[in-house]
Amino acid sequence: EDELNENLDQKDNMKRIKLPLKKPMEYRQDIIDSRAARKKKITAKTPKTKKVTATPAKKTEWQQLLDMDLTHWEKWVGVPHKTVTIPGVEVDPNSNGMNGKPLGLNNDPLNVLTMIKEDGIPVLKITGQIYAGLTTKKEFENYHLSLEFKWGEKKWEPRLNRKRDSGLLLHCVGEHGAFWNVWKRCLECQVQEGDCGDFFALAGAIADIPVFKPEKGRPIYRPGGEFVRVHGSAQRSKNFEKPNGQWNTVEVHTVGDTMFFSVNGKENMALYNTREKVKGGGTRPLTKGQIQIQSEAAEVYYRNIKIRPISTLPN
Repeated sequence: EDELNENLDQKDNMKRIKLPLKKPMEYRQDIIDSRAARKKKITAKTPKTKKVTATPAKKTEWQQLLDMDLTHWEKWVGVPHKTVTIPGVEVDPNSNGMNGKPLGLNNDPLNVLTMIKEDGIPVLKITGQIYAGLTTKKEFENYHLSLEFKWGEKKWEPRLNRKRDSGLLLHCVGEHGAFWNVWKRCLECQVQEGDCGDFFALAGAIADIPVFKPEKGRPIYRPGGEFVRVHGSAQRSKNFEKPNGQWNTVEVHTVGDTMFFSVNGKENMALYNTREKVKGGGTRPLTKGQIQIQSEAAEVYYRNIKIRPISTLPN
């Protein structure tokens, strides 16, 4: 107390005040008693209220795109291969399945694209006998798309001795038949044995991809690699496909002009600055469009095709 007062700056009319000295535990007890009295007073005045549980924010719901009536889709069937027989249809004896007159919109006499049920779940069965595309009636942009697929057994000309093949076509625009008289201009996520996640640019689509360039062969996607303009194709970083006969999950995340492919939960392709050629030269952004699923000479099954809007890409 004396030291405190000695160190005070002297001012006119100062008064010396005696400090209320107590033992340390006495101060502590005063604080405890004061808090207890205040809590008791508040509790007595506050009425009891019911506990309210906050409702969690709803997550964006999935839209199921597959039903037994193919409500959300239309069919476009391409050019029959010369080995295909269709009652009442004259097939070009020289047809390679790409050049010629397509069967066209919702004309599927051999039921290349049909719905079945497996374990009570609607499943899209694609025979692959004719090149064809199942196309959403609506356009989509800024979305997360998820589906499952598995391979069947049958293969057809002109790919009898090649890998089983299909494909997921994204941001499809323009007219049917722009590529091989069957598919639209689009960005393709390849669905092919051992190559799921490869990128193909069909009929004038373009993307920039960070890649590693081997001495021979296509550029290979590599995060952090050199960006190259791809208007043909690029190889996925790794193969994450399961053995034939098992269901695989393919996912696409796209916002603006950026798109990622994932196979069985593992990302293996990234597209940036997605765009398309325009007449007279130059390009314009390609950020939305229809979705197509390919029939490409192999038996394949799809299920649980669903989509939901997103505004940001996951890490």
